[in-house]
Amino acid sequence: MRTRVLVAAATGALALTALAVPAAQADGGSGDTRITKVVVDGDNKVTIGTGSAKTFSVSVTATDDSGILGAESFDLRGPGYGYESTGRPTCKKVSATTSTCTASVKIDPRTDYLDNAMAGTWYVGVWIDAKDGDYLWKDKAGSFKFQRGSAVTTNASPEPVKKGRTLTVTGKLSRANWETLKYGAYSGQSVQLQYLKKGTKAYTVLKTVKSSSTGSLSTTVKAGADGYYRYVFAGNSASGAITSVSDFVDVK
Repeated sequence: MRTRVLVAAATGALALTALAVPAAQADGGSGDTRITKVVVDGDNKVTIGTGSAKTFSVSVTATDDSGILGAESFDLRGPGYGYESTGRPTCKKVSATTSTCTASVKIDPRTDYLDNAMAGTWYVGVWIDAKDGDYLWKDKAGSFKFQRGSAVTTNASPEPVKKGRTLTVTGKLSRANWETLKYGAYSGQSVQLQYLKKGTKAYTVLKTVKSSSTGSLSTTVKAGADGYYRYVFAGNSASGAITSVSDFVDVK
């Protein structure tokens, strides 16, 4: 039996107490148990803001010729930090040899003492037991992006505007500061300005704008027809993707 190096929260939520964690244990196992898939929150991205709790799932698919007996709590490891998911995962049989084991994790930035340095690539450690006594431990069975929430706004003016005249589209890009529980300016980031002509279904990219030192966005375009403008930030390993609410402009 392995020794736990992670700490579970007494309240049942994910333990996020910014504790340093010893070096990860080496992979190991016995028999032919294999992990074939790891999915975190559906797309392997977990984005946390500042104002509310987020519950997400960690699902691990494993196979063994005798079938899967169960899994231990999943270990989540970030840059310099490590935490243990709550409860024993529930395993659902996919076939005689394969099962998918899932556990839910709840993170609340208001009570879990998140540190901005936690953002980035995280790994999922998994221990799987098979029905014939085989087992498998993988320290990095899968990975996901643990991201700070982002926010972006869009405002096009003047409204209405005459056809052919210059339209100024401004906005602001910000992201969550987990340490202050507020959103702050996110500078030096590339953000797309997209446009949807009224009566059509697909947005087109007009320009790529870089956010200023205060997170501000600003560019100009020629008004051609009634339509919707929006700023779109694609995100990165440490910050979540975000699309602003569209601003409709009436062209006379």
